[in-house]
Amino acid sequence: MANERPLSGDSVALNRRYLDHLLVESRVVGARHPTTRMTLFGCDFATPITTGALSHLKPGMAAFAEGARQAGAACFIGMGYCAELEAALATGAKVVKIIKPYADTNEILRRLESAEKNGAIAVGMDVEHAMNVRDDRDSVVAGIRMKTPTLDELKNYIGATSLPFVIKGALSVRDALTCRDLGCAGVILSHHNGLMRWATPPAMLLPDIRRAVGPDFKLIADGGVQDGFDTFKLLALGADAVSVGRPLMGPLEEGGFAAMAQMLRDMTDELKAMMMRTGSPDLQHIDPAVIHPVNW
Repeated sequence: MANERPLSGDSVALNRRYLDHLLVESRVVGARHPTTRMTLFGCDFATPITTGALSHLKPGMAAFAEGARQAGAACFIGMGYCAELEAALATGAKVVKIIKPYADTNEILRRLESAEKNGAIAVGMDVEHAMNVRDDRDSVVAGIRMKTPTLDELKNYIGATSLPFVIKGALSVRDALTCRDLGCAGVILSHHNGLMRWATPPAMLLPDIRRAVGPDFKLIADGGVQDGFDTFKLLALGADAVSVGRPLMGPLEEGGFAAMAQMLRDMTDELKAMMMRTGSPDLQHIDPAVIHPVNW
């Protein structure tokens, strides 16, 4: 296995391979039952596991939000019309709206206003999805033109809302520091399901990014997380919260929001088991020294 190489630089495979090469040290003497409660953007949650910023789900975004609400989890919502966001917020879920970098500035401002008006707890922008190698052409996503925002444009968007603002797609110390300096409240460390080949796994970069940005800047790890065991590793390495997408889609489509909520609870129980067995009484006292990278 030492010579195993992910085919064609598949970043999803690289991420999975890196996570699977992190072992966890047992510390069970004097263990006690842990709490997984956390505060994010001024709101209290039962779990640091958040939903991924998904969109266009068959059961609807309101069902997606309700599943998160029932599990006490933060709900991140991606692309979609303002009416979908309003339906999701009407469930009582605590929602973070991630907006695409539309070429039309007014479209971005309209969506920021809608999120703030209807009770979202934070907003953000998915900057990575607009990257296009053709210099003079905008990207098109779901029929809508996108463009990579300039730093000045990002600063204007951040200043256009009173809500905390996060950037999705930061995956380096350099980008995290830039986002912090622009006025962001945090970043979502993401390679967008493998859009960039040979992308460094978020888990590999987390310790360096955490040291660079300090303790108050929110780091949300995203990308291929399968369970509460992956979640524990990412939290130990410096994440404040961990985003989960694909593992929730099957339960939501097959069993509705109740099945999705149960999946989130099950993953949180896996996280609790890891915390108990590593002497971690709460999320603030997970010792990064329990993580041991190995070369198989």
